[in-house]
Amino acid sequence: MLSMRRPDPAQRERLVEIRDNLIARIAEAEREGWLGEGDGLQVSLAGAQDKLTRLDTEATRRTTTVSLGMPTFGQSAARTANPTPTPGPRG
Repeated sequence: MLSMRRPDPAQRERLVEIRDNLIARIAEAEREGWLGEGDGLQVSLAGAQDKLTRLDTEATRRTTTVSLGMPTFGQSAARTANPTPTPGPRG
């Protein structure tokens, strides 16, 4: 049975196998005219597909770099290496 908790990324291949098996079983149910069986399998297929989508979204989110608008070290160092001269006392 598929859990509603956060899917484990290590189980992605197993989820793909489950999804593929459900697709084959749905096709068999349609060929044989097992309407109720096909409906139940569709629910399970939607759950498996949802978990795969969440895994893929999480993997993409973890590998995407987000710019926080902060200067890099080179940009910061360049500012301190070339300081703006301060005006002297007026006199």
